[in-house]
Amino acid sequence: MTHETSFWSLIANASVIVQLIMLVLALISLGSWWVIVKKHLVLSSAKGAADQFEDDFWSGIDLASLYARINRQKEPVWGMDAIFLAGFQEFLRLRAQSTVDPESVVSGAQRAMRATGSRELDDLEMYLPMLATAGSTSPYIGLFGTVWGIMNAFMALGVTQQATLAQVAPGIAEALIATAMGLFAAIPAVIFYNRYAHDVDRLANRYETFMEEFSNILQRQSYHLRRNRAPATQS
Repeated sequence: MTHETSFWSLIANASVIVQLIMLVLALISLGSWWVIVKKHLVLSSAKGAADQFEDDFWSGIDLASLYARINRQKEPVWGMDAIFLAGFQEFLRLRAQSTVDPESVVSGAQRAMRATGSRELDDLEMYLPMLATAGSTSPYIGLFGTVWGIMNAFMALGVTQQATLAQVAPGIAEALIATAMGLFAAIPAVIFYNRYAHDVDRLANRYETFMEEFSNILQRQSYHLRRNRAPATQS
């Protein structure tokens, strides 16, 4: 009997409860890897889009031209582009109202950017709690299967008149597979959760820094416009 056949035979001969626990752990592992791959693609795209936007924004392009170009895009606007679009759109709307003072114009743009930034971060953090849950609960689920399997093995051993290692070893081995599967599901989930949480924090810091720098630019433009609108004083 080969090792592979022996391994699968242990699973096939396990009790129904242990088999169900193994099935749950297998589903958790598959779900975790789906989240891992999905978040890798999303975060990689978010970092690339942020790099591209910052290159365009600090290249000296006119803000109105950048706003018009982003607004004309057919694909959905997200990330730093969405934050800029929301802030500059609110800035233009408030600036067109002559009764609004410059402080209120900038404050309104800041609120619009923060609201959009919060939504963008919520999207980036989506499904991350699933990894945290898988990493924290999978070992305990596997341990429950191990305890149940060992308990059954010793109960079966108790009804025999002569106990031998050959009689108890298969039951213990099949029970320990549940622990191994729990660790197999938990370890990648914990590793990638920590990595992706760090990546989201870094993107959040980049968004926050951009909002502060963009607010300063809007503040200078707002005060410059007010000076140009102010009536000339008589000498």
